[in-house]
Amino acid sequence: MTQTIFSPEPHRGWLPWAWLSPVVCILLVAFSSVPLDFGLEWIGLVDADGEPRSAFEFCVFLLVPFAAMGTAVWAWSRFVERRSLATMGLTGTHRLRKHLAGLAVGVGMMTLAIISIWLAGGYVSNDVLPAFSSPASLFWIAILLACFIFQSGMEEFIFRGWLLSTATRRWNLTAGFIASSTAFTFLHFSPHQPLREIVMAFTFGLFACAWAWRAGSIWGVMGWHAGWNWFTSVGFAVPITGLDLQLPALLVKLTPTGPDFLTGGPAGPESSVLTIGLLAAATLLLLLWPRGSLNERNHRTG
Repeated sequence: MTQTIFSPEPHRGWLPWAWLSPVVCILLVAFSSVPLDFGLEWIGLVDADGEPRSAFEFCVFLLVPFAAMGTAVWAWSRFVERRSLATMGLTGTHRLRKHLAGLAVGVGMMTLAIISIWLAGGYVSNDVLPAFSSPASLFWIAILLACFIFQSGMEEFIFRGWLLSTATRRWNLTAGFIASSTAFTFLHFSPHQPLREIVMAFTFGLFACAWAWRAGSIWGVMGWHAGWNWFTSVGFAVPITGLDLQLPALLVKLTPTGPDFLTGGPAGPESSVLTIGLLAAATLLLLLWPRGSLNERNHRTG
């Protein structure tokens, strides 16, 4: 019997085997985005390391490649697997409310992580509310929120919407968690990165899978991912996944002073051992909490 986690609507095409689904995901993402990455470098919108150097370039970086990735995965699901968006987590009622609630939780969790690092001696504070002295900075901070919502939405659609549901249908929920988190980790891997960054990416993936499974949709975790990414980068002017927006902090400018395992090093606070611990604890909470308390399945529509 096919196991589903979102809509039980049947698929009418071919689903890749659970072990093959991460490979399909990696290929779809790579073939759709890599040419655009080279194109952005060729026209000067990213540097030789593939990193944007201004807020405008960062917006393009968040929109263009991720639009291509999302389109590639949608086309595969539509024409090969032949199943609806509802089977990939885009289902349920009160969608905007769930997304905004997730956004708030993402901001709150990242704030908790950064304050914990700060209190442990990992940061020293500098300017307070520096972004408010620059209307141009506030404009780009607002625009970047919209861009992060789009980028995070595409990532969640790919990894927790499509891949998680595909592997689960092909085998079981455990296979879905492993396939989704493994592909997510692989596509966030870079040579010579510390082990804790690999652990962070896998833990992040597990947490997002647990949220999507609990909620019966991906609306909430899409919002959470956006709030997490956006507030990491603009709230305290620290790197997000190793990228710096080059904008003044929205709240407090923090400068790393502690060891890399505490601050996350060049990758930013996401890769701090405290952040990894926070995500691991939150994942266990989602997995172990009584089903009726967090489940939203009874509120879904087809």
